[in-house]
Order: sequence, then structure tokens, then C-alpha cells
Amino acid sequence: MRKCAFLSVLMLLLIGSCQGGKSGLTSAELERTALMQKIELVEAAGGLVLMVGGETVTSDEIIESPVERSEAVVSLAEHLKPIAQMSGPEQFKEQARGQVEEILTAKILDILLYQDAKRQAGQNIDEGLEKAAEREWRRFVLDFGGDEAKADEALKQRGVDRKSFKEEQKRLILIQSHIASNMADDRPITYRELMDCYNQMKNEFFAIKRRVKFQLIDIEIAGLEVTEPNQSRLEQARELAKELVKRIWVSEDLSELAEKYSGVSFIRFGRLVQPKNLKKPYDILAAKAEKIEPGQITKPIEIDEHIFIMKLEEKQSKGYEPFEKVQQKVEQKIIFDRRSKVLNGLREKLMQQAKYGETGEFIDFCLEEIYRMSNE
Repeated sequence: MRKCAFLSVLMLLLIGSCQGGKSGLTSAELERTALMQKIELVEAAGGLVLMVGGETVTSDEIIESPVERSEAVVSLAEHLKPIAQMSGPEQFKEQARGQVEEILTAKILDILLYQDAKRQAGQNIDEGLEKAAEREWRRFVLDFGGDEAKADEALKQRGVDRKSFKEEQKRLILIQSHIASNMADDRPITYRELMDCYNQMKNEFFAIKRRVKFQLIDIEIAGLEVTEPNQSRLEQARELAKELVKRIWVSEDLSELAEKYSGVSFIRFGRLVQPKNLKKPYDILAAKAEKIEPGQITKPIEIDEHIFIMKLEEKQSKGYEPFEKVQQKVEQKIIFDRRSKVLNGLREKLMQQAKYGETGEFIDFCLEEIYRMSNE
């Protein structure tokens, strides 16, 4: 059986020690580093697997990893299928390697982080984790009205069962606890931090865009019935528009007025709209609506063989959500950033410790499998 054991930091330190050097690490740190460096490529039924500190990463896990696309979430294999079908095997490997490497790195990091968390938690953590996972299961069941059968069916549709759900919850709980325990920055959030974060977020998250909501009477000039032989349709349309404006001012309903004339229709936007998102002529009309106040009526507006009369119902000015309204979201963002900083630091340290592992052969195997499946 082919087996590639990667060099660990511990081995390098031991060699240095034999040559008279000193590592500067305690025996506990050496043991911890040794366990995390044990990344091996081994043969298994159906191909190669990667062993990371005793946990297995299979090619199927990589190939079936979810990838978000604009329209849906698909497997990595499905995501890469078009590239595989349009490329030769070596060209495909070159184009797709980065995505496979990114997914594999994330899986290795999660395993190393979990193992690091478990070692720091000690031997007496299992009972507490079991209780915490059971609580998460109960919360999940409540989403289905307390019906465990429905909750189990929902998990089945995800391709997991109750046991694997609880195991995943244990991992998440332990990792979050590990991150929290490594957070040196647990000081209270100051008002200045809140305002700085708010100002950084507001353009992307708290911006209020200019919007309007209005009603229209649309007089289609070509559709008007000619009642005055000595007047053109345009002249008659203009006269009708002036008459309708007067009647609207005395509180006549736009929709009811439109029903009384041939070639006249009523249009109402049922929600606030952005002028720039509308097509002609409604973008022009919406831009004019911004210049009046709710309840006001415009003079007749001529656009492309139509005459419009507009009544503004509602207007939303451009601006930002006030800080007081979004303060909780800003606080959550600061806490998230603090946690992310700790998590990234832990992951960077773990990857540096595992950097001697060569995963290229396993990545090649995954790419070859995806290429084969895509061209069957």
C-alpha cells in the first residue's frame, strides 16, 4: 500500500535537538504539534484519502462540497463540470486546482481547529458537549412544532441523521468556545467604536435609496376618438389633459376618470420604486415625481405620443438608517470582527504548523475524478 507520511515540525525539532539545538517548546507543546502535523495520504477502497490527525478526508467529501452560485447551491463537481467538458485533462487541472485546494484547506483547518479545541478543553468535556448538543437538537425540533419525525425527515433530506447532526453541533459548540477562550479583546465596546463601525457599514448596509410611489393617467394620443374635425389628435389630447387635471384637483379619482374616456388608461405603482430601475417613460416620470410632494399633481407631461398626468402618493428621500435603529447590528458586527480576528489567528498558526504537508497528490486525484465524472 502506497503511503506518504508528511514531515512534522516535531521531527524537525528532534533532529535539531540531536544536533545540539534547542526547540524552546515544552513537552506538552511538542506532543500537541506532533499530533497536528500527522497528515497522511493513504490508499483506500476506491482511491486515495487524506488522514488529518486521525480524521479522514475523502475525495467524495471534496467533490460533493457545496458551492454557491447566483442561482443555486451545487456540488463542486457540478460547478466545475462545464470547464471539464470544454478542456483537456491537464488544462482542466490548471484551471480548477485553486478551487479544490481552497475547499481542502478549509476542511483541514476545521479539523485542526477542532482537535486543538478538544485538547485544550480536557478530558471532562464530553458530558457537557452531549448535553449542549441535545439542547440544540430540541431547538431544531421546535422549528417543526415539536414533531421529532418531521425533524428527522428534514435532516434526511439534507443527507444526515440525528446522530451526525448532534456530532456536528458538538464540533461547532466546542470550536466557538475555543474561540471565545482565546479572545483577549473582551473589553466593553465603546461609543467611538460603535460610531466608527456604523460609518464604515452605512453605505453598504444602512443606505436608504431615493424612492417614489405614484399614480398615472396615460392619454395615448393615437388611441383617442376624434370629436373635433378641426383639431388634431394632439390638440384634443392636450385639451383633455387640462380638463382631467382640473377634475383631479377637485378630488376626483384617477382610476374612475380614466374609465370614462377611450384611449385613456390608469397606472398605479403599488410600491416605492427607484427612478433608475424603471424603463422609459416611467424613469422620466419618477424623476419628475421626486420634485413634488406627496398628494401633489403634475402638469400634463408629453412623452413619445403619450400625455401623462401624475399624482405622487409617497416619497422616500435618500439617506441612512439612524444609528439608534441599527445599533444592535453594529454591535454584532464588532463582536463578529473580534471573533474573526481570533479565528483567523488560530487558523494561521495551525496552517503554519501543518505547512510541511504535501496535499498535491490528493488534489490531483480529486481533479481526475471530477474530470472523469464530467466526461462520462
